[in-house]
Order: sequence, then C-alpha cells, then structure tokens
Amino acid sequence: MPQRLGQHFLHDSSVLGIITDTLAINPHNTIIEIGAGHGELTQELEIRNNALDNSLKIFVIEKDPSLVQHLAVLFSKNRNIEILEGDVRKILPEFISHRGIHEYKLAGNIPYYLTGFLLRIIGELRPLPKTTVLTIQKEVAERIAAEPPRMNRLAASIQFWATPHVICNVPRTSFSPPPKVDSSVLCLSQKNSPQNENVTLRYYAAVHALFAQPRKTLINNISNAIDLPRQSIISILEKESLDPTARPETLTISQIMSLASSFHFPDTPILRKKSAS
Repeated sequence: MPQRLGQHFLHDSSVLGIITDTLAINPHNTIIEIGAGHGELTQELEIRNNALDNSLKIFVIEKDPSLVQHLAVLFSKNRNIEILEGDVRKILPEFISHRGIHEYKLAGNIPYYLTGFLLRIIGELRPLPKTTVLTIQKEVAERIAAEPPRMNRLAASIQFWATPHVICNVPRTSFSPPPKVDSSVLCLSQKNSPQNENVTLRYYAAVHALFAQPRKTLINNISNAIDLPRQSIISILEKESLDPTARPETLTISQIMSLASSFHFPDTPILRKKSAS
C-alpha cells in the first residue's frame, strides 16, 4: 500500500513489543490505538488479548479509507477490535465523551506533523488517559521529558497533566518508508492534576507568559505580560525564592503553578476558546 498522510509504518517487532509492554495491559483494559496503519501494533495487541482470554477492548482509529478497509478485513473475526474511520483530532474527543469511557490507555505511531496538536487534544480529554505510549520524533520526545535547567513551553504544558519517560530510541530502519528524522517511544503517565478548570486555565496562562520569550528573564517576561510595577514583581519573585534574572528554563512545574497563583496572567485566544467550550 502507498504511503499517505505523512505515515511511516512501524514494522519492527521488538519495538512493537516494547510499546505493548509499556502499556502494562491488564484484563478488562480499554485500549485506543491512534493511526493503526497496516495493523502491526494492532496485531501485537491482539496477541496480548488472546493471552488474557480476550478480556481487552481495542478501538482502532484510522483516517485513510484504504487502510480502514484493510484493517476491517484483517480483524473481521475479532469482536474485541472495533475500527473507527476518521481524523483522530475529531474522533477521539467525541469518542471519549459519547462512549462514557472512564479508564483507558492510548497508543500509536502518529504522523509527526500532528504531534503537538494531538498532545494538546489528549491533555484536554476528560477523563485523561491513564497511560499514553506514542512513537514520535526523538527531538520532540526529549523536549517533552526535559527538566530544569532545560524546561520549555512544551514540557511545561504536558508535565502539568502527565509524567513523561522516554522508553527507547527507534532506528529509522524500523519504519517503512524510513523517516528522515530519528524517533523515540514516549510514555506519558497520568498525573492527578487539579480538577478546577480555573486552576488549569491560570496555569496555562502562566506558561504562555513565562515562556513567551524563553531567552529573556523572568522579570522581563512577567513585566511584558502584566501591568504591575517591576519592583512589585521582583518582590513577589523573591518571596517565591526565585531569582528575577533567571530564565524560565530553570522553573519546575510546582514553581510555575505557584507563579500562576501569585500573578494574574492574561488568558490567550486559545485559553478563552477552551473556557467557552
């Protein structure tokens, strides 16, 4: 089958096994696979399901109609595997909401151009997935898992709701056709993030302001975001035991949360849209 939609199909059985092991599948789990492609990971999940006496429920999302047809034929005899055709960006939120699923795990080898947008969608799901295991661009996986003094906006956004771990790196030869970038398997384990929507919105407003210009200092980024005298900002930062001349890359998640409480950062068009939805 030809490559479409930016897909690079993962065919390395050892990596597929690592992904399935990382999901830590238990009886009666619900697994949602994103972008099943030819069904390589789905087949690995099917094998694990057979070992669990077919107690898993596996939902597979695929956009390409020709691949959907292929998957439907391949898994026609397995009643525990349901194929969903469509764009994951639209299907996933609707599916979680309408099916009333309370605990589930996500997995997938996703087109790399979708990574950022898809991760934002996953972070907005209610409930959040217990575990998310994705094959993504290595550089992006490392950014997501970064810690101070290499914190960044993407890491701060995702680590609010999940703890990231880079499980392994994946050689380009593990894909067909091989991508032009290196890849990694990333695991996101759900955190008990605040359920209060106002707390969530204030946190993301803080991230937006603090990392607006990553090479600038905290005092400069905060001064650019809010209408407050610089000396007042400095006093608040010092009470938080933070150096006003430090850069945002030095901040921990707990420090960002504390700053979100100490300052009233303005929301953004994206945050206003989330709040209204």
